[in-house]
Amino acid sequence: MREIVDGLLAWRAAGVSFAVATVVHTWRSAPRQPGAAMAVSEHGEVLGSVSGGCVEGAVYAAAQEVLETGKSQTHTYGVSDGDALEVGLTCGGTIEIMIQPAPALLGLDALLSDISAGRPVATVSLPDAQLVVRPDRIDGTLGDPELDRIAGAQARGLLAHGRSAIVTACEREVFVQSWAAPARMIVFGAIDFAAAVARIGKFLGYQVTVCDARGVFATPARFPEADEVVVQWPHRYLESTDVDERTVLCVLTHDPKFDIPLLQVALRTPARYIGAMGSRRTCDDRLTRLREAGVPEEALARLRAPIGLDLGARTPEETAVAIAAEIVALSWGGSGTPLTALTAPIHGGS
Repeated sequence: MREIVDGLLAWRAAGVSFAVATVVHTWRSAPRQPGAAMAVSEHGEVLGSVSGGCVEGAVYAAAQEVLETGKSQTHTYGVSDGDALEVGLTCGGTIEIMIQPAPALLGLDALLSDISAGRPVATVSLPDAQLVVRPDRIDGTLGDPELDRIAGAQARGLLAHGRSAIVTACEREVFVQSWAAPARMIVFGAIDFAAAVARIGKFLGYQVTVCDARGVFATPARFPEADEVVVQWPHRYLESTDVDERTVLCVLTHDPKFDIPLLQVALRTPARYIGAMGSRRTCDDRLTRLREAGVPEEALARLRAPIGLDLGARTPEETAVAIAAEIVALSWGGSGTPLTALTAPIHGGS
């Protein structure tokens, strides 16, 4: 909806009624991804697209019916012999679309305002009910407190990574749409462990950057999963790039000439997670050097070194899992304790 939010705000200001059609699920080579939206006004105007033209006519007609009845609808469009060129997808994919009248969109004005301003917000939708999820609160209900709790927790997880998806909660499928840029993972050190960390970071939904001062090692060919590969001294790159409260920093260089200036910068940022690789001896030496450089103890307390949880990892891939596990645990307050040893709900909190 982000690409049509200005038009929707104008319709709201003018008192124009409208319905919003949103792609909630795709299969195979669908033309648009979940979250793509098209709006139809009471005057027949259209904003946005859900398929690049393949099924817009059918969705337009369904949206007009939704405007007349005030009731949400869900439709699935694919290819069939009879209607492939009329209301089907010639690309061979399948899409599921939910069409909702504006009154069904909870807190619409506040939601549009958040989206327009770039503030993180997500919705959890059933055809006739909705939650609005923000980092500090959840509004609305899906009709069941337990469903609200579990779906809200899953939505916060997706919102943290700027992802939209169908999720299952209490044996019901709900659509989570989030409006936030993906969180960043910056991996320092172009080594084999970094390649594995980049892969798992991408799998978790991060926008991944790999940075190393050595151009012979820091190449896109060696890190195909990374969104960006930067050849620059790590501390200089970190000083020049955006780091926020969702950013994850993984320092895998374990070389003092890189680590010490880099961590001096890193520990001044608001990054959510700062981890550094190395043996116990390396980590102790690093702490001594950082103290000598004047880094205060409260800043050093943020440093996760040696990086990762104790999983007995040996290979780069196993080590990446251990690092990812620590990041997830720190992000959501997990203890790292086996679930069999706990009695509390698996998805704690709301």
